[in-house]
Amino acid sequence: MLKHTLIASIGSLLFVLPVTSFAQEPPTITVKKSDTLSVSISGVTGPDSGSVAPILGNDLNLAGGLSISPEASAAYVVKGTANSGSLSGSVTDRSGKVLFQKNYSGSSRANAHAFADDVVFAILGQKGLAGSKLAFVSARTGRKEIYISDYDGTNIQQLTKENNISVGPCISPDGRKMVYTGYQSGYADVYLVDFATGNRTRIIKYPGTNTGAVFSPDGSRLAVSLSKDGNPELYVTGANGSGARRLTRTKGVESSPTWSPDGNELIYVSDDGGSPQLYRISANGGTPSKISTGYGYCTEPSWSPDGKKLAFNVRTGGGLQIAVLDFATGAVRLMTTGSNAEDPAFGPNSRSILFVQGGKLYMIDSVTGRKTQIAGEVSRISEPSWSRN
Repeated sequence: MLKHTLIASIGSLLFVLPVTSFAQEPPTITVKKSDTLSVSISGVTGPDSGSVAPILGNDLNLAGGLSISPEASAAYVVKGTANSGSLSGSVTDRSGKVLFQKNYSGSSRANAHAFADDVVFAILGQKGLAGSKLAFVSARTGRKEIYISDYDGTNIQQLTKENNISVGPCISPDGRKMVYTGYQSGYADVYLVDFATGNRTRIIKYPGTNTGAVFSPDGSRLAVSLSKDGNPELYVTGANGSGARRLTRTKGVESSPTWSPDGNELIYVSDDGGSPQLYRISANGGTPSKISTGYGYCTEPSWSPDGKKLAFNVRTGGGLQIAVLDFATGAVRLMTTGSNAEDPAFGPNSRSILFVQGGKLYMIDSVTGRKTQIAGEVSRISEPSWSRN
């Protein structure tokens, strides 16, 4: 069953100060894959600086490609004034040139996250992580329920309280809804949750199993595994579950779809050839093609938002590990070692990957290999999903 991607909003942007406009392109600094750019955040002042500065520092530290340094040796200096409900922040380079200056309005955490994402874009030219959200399954209550949180594992909320089984969460691209697989009827059906109203609607309820629904990048469609015509096959439906259109026709089981960033293709898992392998197919149907990975057992694919890589599970050494395929070169690299590592999900920056190991949730930087535990107070976690916004 696939989890995927998912969403959310952060503090609102008030206005752009006239000092300078937000850079349309990042500074002309070449960053090698193994390099990081140094950033100082020593200049955050104001009544709420004690709340904002640590969050901002953690956001930039987890962003990938940046390292926190003393101001004297930093390539960039982050400064800000944090008052109750507001944050005025700026970034300058070593020469004193202002890259941007903005005001933010909201909670201390939301303001810090929004500022961090702007800093990341201004310096690295890549999407930040701080404004994104996580959804994951935990069985800590004795039942599998869905939880949501900020990307760093804070602000955890239990979203479902069905006292049954709720799995496979996926938040819509606009952050207003979520689909998941629930067993409230006694069977696996797909439910849609409206965050604004709290309403839950069973939108896919064909006879058999209806599992692993994931929103397309534009939110207009769902890819889902349905067994209504026999064994589980891959289908595409409308965002409300209507108009199911079958894509695959095999004797095996098709599951865990993940969308290409442009919404034109899907990668999924099929065991039609024996052990589970990864296949690629047009979202309009057609003949699927097997993806060469070099491994005899592959599951749980997650397509990176930039379209260049694929994270997935492989069986090796008697257990499961996380691997990443580079589409351009065809190279596959193992990202984890040790006990079973499962359920990878790419983050918005196409660099960081969520995964589960020993029932705990981790984030790994696919460039440096740095591993960070998040949501540490929640146990028995599975099926993490990461929003792309």
